[in-house]
Amino acid sequence: MLSDDELYRQYLAGNAAAGDQLMLGLSKAVTSYLNAFLHNMEDAEDLMLECFAVILVDKPKIMEGHFRAYLFRMARLKANSLWRRKLRHVEFNLEEDVASTDDTPEDFTVKSDRDNIVQKCLNRIAPQYREALWLIYGMGMNYTDAADVLKCNNKRIDNLLMNGKKQMRKELEKEGVTSAILD
Repeated sequence: MLSDDELYRQYLAGNAAAGDQLMLGLSKAVTSYLNAFLHNMEDAEDLMLECFAVILVDKPKIMEGHFRAYLFRMARLKANSLWRRKLRHVEFNLEEDVASTDDTPEDFTVKSDRDNIVQKCLNRIAPQYREALWLIYGMGMNYTDAADVLKCNNKRIDNLLMNGKKQMRKELEKEGVTSAILD
C-alpha cells in the first residue's frame, strides 16, 4: 500500500485515482479529528471536504513526509476559524468510535467497556494532553508531524505526552484499571 505522500505525488503527476485514494483513506480520521473540536458531525464533514478541496484543487507544495501533518494542521486551522466565527471556545474532545463489525459479541462488550473507561478518563484530562495523545497514539503521527499540527516543538510534544500519560494513569487507577495501558 502506498503512503499518503506517495499518493499525493502521484496525484500531482496527474493520477486522479491517487487523489481519490487519499481522500478515502484519510476522510474518516480527519472528520473524527474535526468533530473532536466542533462537536458537530455536519460541520466536521463540511470542513473535511473543504480541506481536501484545497489540497486537491490548489495542489500546494508539501514537504516530503509531511502530507498527513499538513492535512491535520489545515483541519485544525479551519476548525479554529469556524469556532471564531461562531464565537465559541475550542476544546478537543474525543467521541466514541464505531465498533468493528468483525467483533464477536464478547469482543464487542470487552472493547466497548474498555473504550468507555478510556474515553471517560481522556475527557477528564487537560485538552492539550488529550490532543497530543490522540495525534501520537490514535493517529500514529511522529513527534515532528504532531508538533507541526499543534504549532510547537518536539520537546513540547514530549512533555505533553509525558504529562498526559501521568494524568491518564491517575484517572485509570480511579476507574480500577491497574495495568499500564499507555506504556
